[in-house]
Amino acid sequence: MPMQEEYLDAKIVGKTIADFRKKKGISQEVISGLADIGRTHLSAIERGERKPTLETLYRLCLAMGVKMSAVAEEIERRMEQRENCGG
Repeated sequence: MPMQEEYLDAKIVGKTIADFRKKKGISQEVISGLADIGRTHLSAIERGERKPTLETLYRLCLAMGVKMSAVAEEIERRMEQRENCGG
């Protein structure tokens, strides 16, 4: 079976980050300040308009007090779920 082109879905990445942040009960303003990124940048990431760099993801995870691996695993789970549902 030929390998299909795979891309990380920016909307899934953003929604996952937003869900972790909301679960912690922390505003975009607070997280962006702790992670030293602009709130508008974080907002664009959460809306799926931009993908975070690995560095930005790491700083966001530190700011939220979650392991980057936990966020990555959830992103992978959601990507697989989307593929299994046909898109």
